Amino acid sequence: MANPYAELFQVPGARAFVLAGMLARMPISMTGIGLITMLSQVHGGYGLAGSVAAVFALATAFCAPQVSRWVDRYGQGKVLPIAALIGGGALLMVLLCTRLQAPNWTLFLFAALAGCMPNMSAMVRARWTELYRGQPRLQTAFALESVLDEVCFIIGPPISVGLSVVLFPEAGPLVAAVLLAIGVTTFVLQRQTEPPVHAHHDAHGRWLIASPSVLILMVLLLAMGVIVGVVDVVSVAFAQHQGQPAAASIVLSVYAIGSCLAGLAFGALKLKAPLPRQFLYCGVATAVTTLPLLLVSNIPGLAAAIFISGLFFAPTLIVSMAMVEQIVAPSRLTEGMTWLITGLSIGVAIGAASSGWMIDHFGAASGFWVALAAGAVVLGSAVLGYRRLG
Repeated sequence: MANPYAELFQVPGARAFVLAGMLARMPISMTGIGLITMLSQVHGGYGLAGSVAAVFALATAFCAPQVSRWVDRYGQGKVLPIAALIGGGALLMVLLCTRLQAPNWTLFLFAALAGCMPNMSAMVRARWTELYRGQPRLQTAFALESVLDEVCFIIGPPISVGLSVVLFPEAGPLVAAVLLAIGVTTFVLQRQTEPPVHAHHDAHGRWLIASPSVLILMVLLLAMGVIVGVVDVVSVAFAQHQGQPAAASIVLSVYAIGSCLAGLAFGALKLKAPLPRQFLYCGVATAVTTLPLLLVSNIPGLAAAIFISGLFFAPTLIVSMAMVEQIVAPSRLTEGMTWLITGLSIGVAIGAASSGWMIDHFGAASGFWVALAAGAVVLGSAVLGYRRLG
């Protein structure tokens, strides 16, 4: 039986842009936690560190769609080097200001500018779309990218934290900046697979998020991000409450492994159901699999519930990206994908913050109620999306 993932790389240049994109997307998973680790070591607290990291996250959420709009209009080769130069250069300035003990406002200023880093996940998906538009292989390519996104967020944070702790405080973010420079440079040099700039037939003054269809997809991805943020924070708190803090890393690994395996399996399937129906099924399954989280009473139960919860994350993300490819004009595809990934990132931050508040006031397991509420939003978005797009 042919390997559907090996078939993706039969196109010349595919392996090169995937590897370059992998390097270039690592900084997004490394920078936030790297800033927190660096500043907490230098300043001896988490207040300033968390605030600077939050500014970076918000700036990324605001800037990434705009950078992608420019990419759709002018091309990856022209826009990505400028965005990477501004974002990477500003990140280096954050490190320099930290080293020189500059006023705190300089940290916030350059952290905001660092948010200009391009969303490389969307850039790689745009190349796959150009190669396999309208073909079953596109779903397989999206599945591969979902798994690679998961891998980045599994290995990126521990690498960043480890470098800053073992070497020197600025080491983690510094390596992130270097990876951004190398990855983006290598990526844009792959000219043979760069998507062409498509003719624009709609008004470019309007944000694509104003489209109800794109908004529904973004809200669903935002709610899924909330679930991820809840799982991250509550797993750590629950493991500490059980007197087994080291078990948190195992539990989170189980979540990621479940999602990766499901994503790979889903990408290899050749489903005949139309995309809107797949979208509905995945949304319903994602919502239902939050329910076992409320029954958790020990670490093995937590691992089992988290594994179940992660099974439909990647498939839902894959179908959502495929939906964007169908409903958005080719001239705005990168922006559309970026809005979904931005929604996911914002949701992770909301989930982490809200579940942390619940844990502080009502105990470790109470944070899972936030995941249940997010599951209800996923369900509602899936039903609404099916009715609108089906």
